[in-house]
Amino acid sequence: MTTEQPGTPGTPGKPGGTPSGTPPRTLAEDLRARGDDALAALLRARPDLLSPVPNDLTQLATRAATRASVVRALERLDRFTLQTAEALAVMPDGGPCAVLRALMTGDAGDDVTDDALPHAVETLRAQGLVWGGADRLRLVRTARDLLAPSASVPSPTGLGPSVAEATSGMSPARLQEILADAGLPATHDPMSAVAALAGLFSDRKRMKKLLATAPEGATAALGKLAWGPPYGEVGDAIAPVRAATATTPVQWLLARGLLLPAGQHNVVLPREAALHLRAGRAHRTVEPAPPAVPPVEHSPQAVDGTAAGQAFNAVRTVEELLKAWATGGPAVMRAGGISVRELKRVATELDVSEAMAAFWLELAYAAGLLASDGELDEAYAPTPASDDWLRLPAQDRWTALATAWLSATRTAGLVGSRDAKGRALSALGPDLDRSLAPEVRRRVLELLAALPEGASAAPAALLDRLRWDRPLRGGAGTDALRAELLRWTVSEAELLGLTGRGALAGHARPLVEPAPTVPRGRRDGAPTPDAEAASRLAPLLPQPLDHVLLQADLTAVAPGPLEAPLAEMIGVLADIESKGGATVYRFTPESVRRALDAGRTAADLHAFLAEHSRTPVPQPLSYLIDDVARRHGRLRVGAASAYLRCDDDALLTELLADRRAAGLGLRRLAPTVLAAQSAPEALLERLRAMGFAPAAESADGDVVITRADAVRTPRRSAPTPVADGPPIPDGTLLGAAVKAIRAGDRASTAVHRESIPAPAADGRLPRTAAAETLATMQAAVLTGDSLWIGYVNADGAASQRVIGPVRVEGGFVTAYDHTADEVRTFALHRITGVSELAEDPA
Repeated sequence: MTTEQPGTPGTPGKPGGTPSGTPPRTLAEDLRARGDDALAALLRARPDLLSPVPNDLTQLATRAATRASVVRALERLDRFTLQTAEALAVMPDGGPCAVLRALMTGDAGDDVTDDALPHAVETLRAQGLVWGGADRLRLVRTARDLLAPSASVPSPTGLGPSVAEATSGMSPARLQEILADAGLPATHDPMSAVAALAGLFSDRKRMKKLLATAPEGATAALGKLAWGPPYGEVGDAIAPVRAATATTPVQWLLARGLLLPAGQHNVVLPREAALHLRAGRAHRTVEPAPPAVPPVEHSPQAVDGTAAGQAFNAVRTVEELLKAWATGGPAVMRAGGISVRELKRVATELDVSEAMAAFWLELAYAAGLLASDGELDEAYAPTPASDDWLRLPAQDRWTALATAWLSATRTAGLVGSRDAKGRALSALGPDLDRSLAPEVRRRVLELLAALPEGASAAPAALLDRLRWDRPLRGGAGTDALRAELLRWTVSEAELLGLTGRGALAGHARPLVEPAPTVPRGRRDGAPTPDAEAASRLAPLLPQPLDHVLLQADLTAVAPGPLEAPLAEMIGVLADIESKGGATVYRFTPESVRRALDAGRTAADLHAFLAEHSRTPVPQPLSYLIDDVARRHGRLRVGAASAYLRCDDDALLTELLADRRAAGLGLRRLAPTVLAAQSAPEALLERLRAMGFAPAAESADGDVVITRADAVRTPRRSAPTPVADGPPIPDGTLLGAAVKAIRAGDRASTAVHRESIPAPAADGRLPRTAAAETLATMQAAVLTGDSLWIGYVNADGAASQRVIGPVRVEGGFVTAYDHTADEVRTFALHRITGVSELAEDPA
């Protein structure tokens, strides 16, 4: 792609061309004079301008000046750049950079502000908010309307209207009276009178001399309005007053125009007078540099170790959550999400607080590991993606969780609060998305990454920096939300293992810091940020064990994390009794029966324990397994409404005589078969509660094997974050967009030969006869010239194009479309007219 240096004037007759040395008259002309790199930077900074790609630079300039786009651009400015824009909004339009510098630094000057100002102006120019040269800076009209002071919306600078604006509608006679009382000669018209009064207020020496004659209290009254708001209220109705009859300080000021009427009981301090009182400064405090984030030093090794432990705990917690819901999770409430009771149950199972349980639920949901099953009685369950996630190494499982958290807009901290209508917000429910969340999370981690390794920062210092970075993202509600998001981010990053002791961990840096530039030849082999983070975390995680320690009290101790197959099997065979550095499992008749229900035999269980125990298998445990296995499956439950089948008719006789079975509706069908009026599931549960060990039977008479991972949702994708505007385009899209805009601009601004009718001033397409259109096309094929045409597509949309005809046959023209940068076919009957391009004067 051919590029021009930003700010280089274009060549007349070519894309981007205003005559050399001629200042641009519009934003479109200013954009036309910029290089391709500058246009790409504009589109990258304001991606909303690409939806859809503008036809030409005029349309791009029009879109860049719309209110919605300008508001979005202003919201992404830092405090000093925004202060620069606010100063531009109160200075005369088209003023030189020297006036802006005076507004920012004041009469005394400020070297730090003076050094930072050019970068701020260039930032505004790069984002299409400022155009024109250094001697004629122009703020986009929409931005000026948003930032300039008005009676309804005060300026962030605290300045009021100018003398010209404040005296609008004032009678010429009253203006001459003010001039006379201020010691100025009379003028012939109101415009010159306003200019004379403004000149007086802008002249430091004359203003100092005038205020020296003010009565006691007048300077204090001006001081109250100097830094804003510029409007004040007086007790009596305001009436025209002359200097000779003024009896109060306010009347003295009104007589000389230092205060001007703004209503029946209100006065306003003119902007020029306020600037004199402020020593020329537009802002009370200028912040050219961001507030410092003081580091709190920690040992990097301690930080990484603490964060790695938290990362491992995060992975294990999500694993436990998936296991707890493996056979089916809680029902989805009608309004969405889970109930408070279910949230408490999850908190108890995970041994955490309800707020932390909500965080782990939302994290698993954001990573696509949990979802609703979509059934009629909708419930939550693990997704098929959770099985793939469980098979990954621990470090890869962690990176999947961390990246999902960084980009998620769902905010777990809102669970338990109420929305605008007073409804409680539930975990996994709607209305938890906050588009500001990913920006706050990433920015906080970036600030921590900028500190020395192992250093943390106080949340208050981080919040001050966030407010400097995006001051307009504040406002009453948004600033409170940003403070809450910062608090939740600090807490959640620690829980997830991205930080340790408040400092960014080494294994988290690749997820936050920009990826290094990779040479083109090595691009394919370069590790991704996820892979780099996983490789840094892996050595810090405990190695999974392939053994447990069996004890005589029917418990097993896992002194560390277990390998996935061992953890899965031991989790079926025993119940977790306690967790921590070591996990204690307890064997019970119910847990052994659960393993037998899963298809294991007593011999399998004995072999499994002997293989994976570092201690001999205790005799009580062997007896427990054999005893449960001996009774397991002697009773068979199947579907009739249900039936019981058993080879031991004495056992069935005992069951019929048991009073606890009275509600099952049992009756003997054969010596070894009983029928029941209960459903098979209810019959199984009741018999197990009575102390029996029945097994479910299929219609073919086989034992039904139940697995812990039997319930899964259909394929589900992770929830899509709520985008805070269009995504930032990549380099390929930017290059194609700039090329298309340039081509479209060439089509709309191309110079045409005078012998062919040029386009009308109102933008109508050219008109030529069909025979003339065909002849011009055929001639262009022979000469290789480009043509300018008007074209109406099948949908009736009209456009202008510059094409290079290649072939004309069968009523169609095959040509290279410079606007779209591709070869296309055009129907001749849809071409409204054609014109040859003028020869390049260069």
